[in-house]
Amino acid sequence: MALTDLFIRKLKHSGKPSGDKYSDGRSLYLLVKESNKYWRMNYRFDGKHKTLAFGTYPEISLAEARELCADARKQLRAGVDPKAPKIDPHAQQQLEADLNTFEALAREWLAKMEASRSAGTQEKVLAWLEHDLFPFIGQMPVSTIKPRDILGVIQRVEARGAVDSAHRIKQVCGQILRYGVAIGWAERDVTPDLKGALVAVPRKNFAAITEPKELAGLLRAMHAYNGHVVAVTALKLTPLLFVRPGELRAAEWSEFNLDAAEWRIPAAKMKMKMEHMVPLPKQAVELLRELHRVTGHGKFVFPSLRTEQACMSENTINAALRAMGYTKDVMTAHGFRATARTILDEVLNERVDLIEHQLAHRVIDPNGRAYNRTAHLPARAAMMQRWADYLDKLRAGANVIPIRPAPDVGPA
Repeated sequence: MALTDLFIRKLKHSGKPSGDKYSDGRSLYLLVKESNKYWRMNYRFDGKHKTLAFGTYPEISLAEARELCADARKQLRAGVDPKAPKIDPHAQQQLEADLNTFEALAREWLAKMEASRSAGTQEKVLAWLEHDLFPFIGQMPVSTIKPRDILGVIQRVEARGAVDSAHRIKQVCGQILRYGVAIGWAERDVTPDLKGALVAVPRKNFAAITEPKELAGLLRAMHAYNGHVVAVTALKLTPLLFVRPGELRAAEWSEFNLDAAEWRIPAAKMKMKMEHMVPLPKQAVELLRELHRVTGHGKFVFPSLRTEQACMSENTINAALRAMGYTKDVMTAHGFRATARTILDEVLNERVDLIEHQLAHRVIDPNGRAYNRTAHLPARAAMMQRWADYLDKLRAGANVIPIRPAPDVGPA
């Protein structure tokens, strides 16, 4: 039904964050939000969804809004986009502020992630959003969010003693903002500007070595480890490739193209159920060619010592780490992913999106879809080679830059 002046005058905002919409027909509608009533028109031009803003009621009457809508539709029939000549700049700015909020972006991002996440993870992230983020920055336009806005949120979480949650919430904010960049709502992810601003997570919460100097000692111990060639090779490949331990131990020779230096992991083996491409640095290719002489006649790259019909035990890598003196509170096989993520970002300054791709995390493209398995493959291959070369230099005793500066303890 068409709107009337009497009906419009009586309208009240229901309290919904996104506002209430009332259609007048032919694409014209009234958006009621808080104490304001905005005239809007939705249309498509050149295959894209767009919105015109005609001002607010009662400054723009119902009759005037209908005239403006009719003029816009005439321009559309003539093949002209009516947005530029007809939009009130102040109304358009208000439109973007109303629609492109952090909460709106976060909820859209969360919906995109639902198919590739467990229900428990989705619930935990939603709880963080609704309890720790939306009350403070939820209604802010994404384009206006500054590092200090996110820092304020995170410091409130830190203040209640949830240091680990503070770091996780910062990561969630970064993922949301990177999605915003992809779809054009934000210019950049501002969370990297918070590096060093958070309280460090106590080491007991980490099962990974993330300091280069400590990693150097671990690499030397790994290369001196005396064990079966299958276990030794898997141990050496773990930091080089930083895939999930289950993906490595279940690797099959049919998945590798050593001439092309690529490992294609089938979707069925991946946590996100999407095929994953792992560019192999030359060091990894050499290790695999040597191992192929031993296990290449069978199905599995790392077969069980008891039967070649099964892959290596899930405890093999962790058992080797324990034998070298690294307890489960210091380092785990899975921890090499955190090691790579931290040092690639904070020491080698590699692109965060390439790191996320290589970790087989879900990265959103400008159309809101997950990138396919070949996304940025040449750049990822170059990054993996730089990572392997860095590990070689680290193991050989090269000077390393610590991520966190040593504390000033004063004169002895």
